[in-house]
Amino acid sequence: MIENKNLILAVVLSVAVLLGFELYFKNTTPPPQVAETAATAQPGQAPAPAAGQAPAVPGDGLAVPPQAPGVGKAPEMSPQASRAQVLAATPRVAIETPRLKGSITLKGGRIDDLILADFFETLDKNSKPITLLNPRGVSNAYFAEFGWTAAATKTGGKTAKVPDADTVWTASSRTLTPDTPVTLTWDNGQGLVFSRTYEIDRNFMFKITQAVANKGATAVELFPYGLVSRQGTPETSGFYILHEGLLGVNNGELTEVDYDDLQEKKLESSTGTGGWIGITDKYWLTALLPNKDAAVTKRYIYRKAGVVDTYQVDFLGAGVTIAPGATNSAENRLFAGAKQVRILDGYEESLGIERFDLAIDWGWFYFLTRPIFYGLLWLEVHVGNLGLAILLLTVGIKLAFFPLANKSYESMSKMKKLQPEMVKLRERYGDDKVKLNEEMMALYKREGTNPASGCLPILLQIPVFFALYKVLFVTIEMRHAPFYGWIQDLSAPDPTNLFTLFGAIAWNPPDILHLGVWPLLMGISMFLQQKLNPQPTDPTQAKIMMFLPVVFTFLLASFPAGLVIYWTWNNLLSIAQQWVIMRRMGVKA
Repeated sequence: MIENKNLILAVVLSVAVLLGFELYFKNTTPPPQVAETAATAQPGQAPAPAAGQAPAVPGDGLAVPPQAPGVGKAPEMSPQASRAQVLAATPRVAIETPRLKGSITLKGGRIDDLILADFFETLDKNSKPITLLNPRGVSNAYFAEFGWTAAATKTGGKTAKVPDADTVWTASSRTLTPDTPVTLTWDNGQGLVFSRTYEIDRNFMFKITQAVANKGATAVELFPYGLVSRQGTPETSGFYILHEGLLGVNNGELTEVDYDDLQEKKLESSTGTGGWIGITDKYWLTALLPNKDAAVTKRYIYRKAGVVDTYQVDFLGAGVTIAPGATNSAENRLFAGAKQVRILDGYEESLGIERFDLAIDWGWFYFLTRPIFYGLLWLEVHVGNLGLAILLLTVGIKLAFFPLANKSYESMSKMKKLQPEMVKLRERYGDDKVKLNEEMMALYKREGTNPASGCLPILLQIPVFFALYKVLFVTIEMRHAPFYGWIQDLSAPDPTNLFTLFGAIAWNPPDILHLGVWPLLMGISMFLQQKLNPQPTDPTQAKIMMFLPVVFTFLLASFPAGLVIYWTWNNLLSIAQQWVIMRRMGVKA
């Protein structure tokens, strides 16, 4: 009875480990404590004017009037207005690059219209490209803005008139391309001329250079800022192993803030040099990248405007003094696009962006996940298919662990050979558990075998399994990557279903009854592998062990098809290796 209980417990724990290991060791860092206000910044941090005059990033809804840009401002148009109507309502500068299409509104100077030209919503040939940014006035407004803010006067006004959400800029040209920057200009009528130059590369990086020319008679101090604002709480994948929400790197530390957590905290802030801050979806990212040499205060903000949840990330730079007759500037960047690993790594290296690769949630097995990812890409270049690359990677992993697996399978073969002796011992000492265990241990010692050695191959696979799961689940390179036959997306579950007779029956069964071809093959391979292993001498234990392939078949049915293909192929290679060893040792397979 004790052995049966232990075995049942072991089975339950095994499934729990499979489901919970990655959840527990999720790659997160504790959120920073709310930083001191700008008025009390520490040495080396972004300086600010005297208490009571601290500048505020427009849009935070905390220290500025509701009519300021960003959080809290009423929509420019009715929420019922279509995206096309909102875009047509204001003059715009078009964005035309090989990978991005969209526009910048001249009213407010926001980047609020962005479409990813080479990524589509589904595999359907008529599918629409992904829309990343949306203007104010639509229900899911999502935009980026850069500008200057001035310190407040003692009477509540501003020390200088700066551009706001209603400012209409003048553009140097009507189209922004990788070869043609666009400069927006605006004169405040009080001696300050503002200009904002937008540049863009051939991927997803904007460069924004803001300049202020002081033609007045007195010096002016202004503070550069950048913000990304998102209205409405977006739908997420709902997996704990994947972070979707607000995130950033400050002083070398990654901070991840979930939407629901920020709803409770309202505000988080930190101060440091460089780094970045943004909002991420599973595959897409919008991130602010302050000048890497400038000390800035970064914030994560939530506010509910009416019934609309609004999230904002922003940064506020140190004050810039513009003397009469002088011009000063601030240079920052905006990433808005797909989280392609090589693109992010390239920006991290060329622009010195601190830990920009962590925009992808690599997980606790970072040290395995990235090498596996790059290994798959290298193999794909040579074989032309990511599915084949997964099969070849599996062979490589099996070769790496071949010596250890060989010893394990040899020990398991000895155990299988000893099964008749074990049955006799159980029949002789079945009622005396202590004596039975003593005789069993003596038998193992005499024959030089270890009953726990069969666990080694599974234990070796677990880190690789989760690392590959991460690669397939979080990297956009795996999105819509085909294999052969019915598998057209390795990052999605097998679309076939046994319970609809693979499409012959027109009905939509519940998710728990979704069981595709590859999960079935995986279950069969796991069953065959178990038949090669030493069978428990106790009938109850044997039945429990034989039920495990069924559990894992349904469990993996909802996993990415690429992962199930890996697991199936790995089982088949293990069966072949184990069968050869058993034949060599004279054990019946």
